[in-house]
Amino acid sequence: MNTDNSKSYFTKAQTVIPGGVNSPVRACKSVGCDPLFVKKAIGSKIMDVDDNEFIDFVCSWGPMILGHNHPKVVAAIEEALANGTSYGAPTPLEIELAEQVINAFPSMDKVRFVSSGTEATMSAIRLARGYTGKKVVVKFDGCYHGHADSFLVQAGSGVITLGIPGSPGVPDDIVKNTISIPYNDFETLEKTLSDESLEIACVIIEPVAGNMGVVPPADGFLQKLRELTSKHNIVLIFDEVITGFRLALGGAQSRFGITPDMTCLGKIIGGGLPVGAYGGKQEIMAQIAPEGPVYQAGTLSGNPLAMAAGVATLQTLSEPGFYERLEQKAESFASELKKLADKYLPGQTTLNRIGSMMTNFFNPGPVVDFKSAMKSDTELYGQFFREMLAGGIWLAPSQFEAAFISDAQSEKDLAQALEMTESSFKKIKKL
Repeated sequence: MNTDNSKSYFTKAQTVIPGGVNSPVRACKSVGCDPLFVKKAIGSKIMDVDDNEFIDFVCSWGPMILGHNHPKVVAAIEEALANGTSYGAPTPLEIELAEQVINAFPSMDKVRFVSSGTEATMSAIRLARGYTGKKVVVKFDGCYHGHADSFLVQAGSGVITLGIPGSPGVPDDIVKNTISIPYNDFETLEKTLSDESLEIACVIIEPVAGNMGVVPPADGFLQKLRELTSKHNIVLIFDEVITGFRLALGGAQSRFGITPDMTCLGKIIGGGLPVGAYGGKQEIMAQIAPEGPVYQAGTLSGNPLAMAAGVATLQTLSEPGFYERLEQKAESFASELKKLADKYLPGQTTLNRIGSMMTNFFNPGPVVDFKSAMKSDTELYGQFFREMLAGGIWLAPSQFEAAFISDAQSEKDLAQALEMTESSFKKIKKL
């Protein structure tokens, strides 16, 4: 595979961009290669600047659930583009998308749009603190909620892939108000949330962890979390930046039957364009300015291009049978993937899947939390990644990320990916 143009671009990028990339995991350091620079993408395929074509299982880290350049989404963007790109003023599209989001998520009475998942989560905890008058935030080891200061404690993929325990530049005075506890640990959960002296404002959780690899909640864990937060008057925030509109029209909360107080959403509600949102109960959302005293603002919040793309995307996701079709496709693919792993690497891998997101851990398993995920053989994953990339399969350049199935992936695409997986497993077995 020729990558001369990507190499040239990467060399040039490193002179003007830190590390040559605008998001750390893209540097591909943990998988032992340099990044490929992308030229375009359409449907299930992504193409680099050397015209190499790949079947895409990254899906822009999740949101491209319809595939790339979906005709309805492109048409909506083009129509909005003809009227301008940004106004810094309200538009009817904001109302239309807000209504779609609220209809899909009954836990939300109102929603506020922002420009990224990080903005959504940091705004949500500010609101929770303002609403409760308390300071402490509880999160879970290995769950990633964006790069706001409060969250870079035992965070997810981007941090752990690079071996960074937290981040310089985050003052102790901020971090001291964040408590990180083990995911799926009932005992620690109850002990922490029952301690009234901690004055906990909120608990934020990925209802299905997606940033230490895919780790579903243990049976009853989310139910226990909801019970304890209600009992102790703690705001429960579901970070559904990955799972929202991915696992179901109403996200993980509809799949598990849990009603959080607040929900954070990400790029999928903008068809992959830069957008995020946070929403929740009326009495909480009423505290946001200009209705209330908690300040949050953004010139690009509710950007018309993102709103138009979001409306078109959610309309398509709402079509009958969409999620059933995606689930069947993912289940079939995961089943065949597991058979190959058991055949060629017995006792060396664990496959975690829920809906159309999955991680094949190079780890005998089970993988149920951050500690067990960290036992994965990242060197072996790196070998697998390189073999798959050479064979035309685009995977996340980190063991601690999800692979996503999109509606655009055909049976032929998935069969080709399985064929390449078998070839890759055979090769790394011999190394």
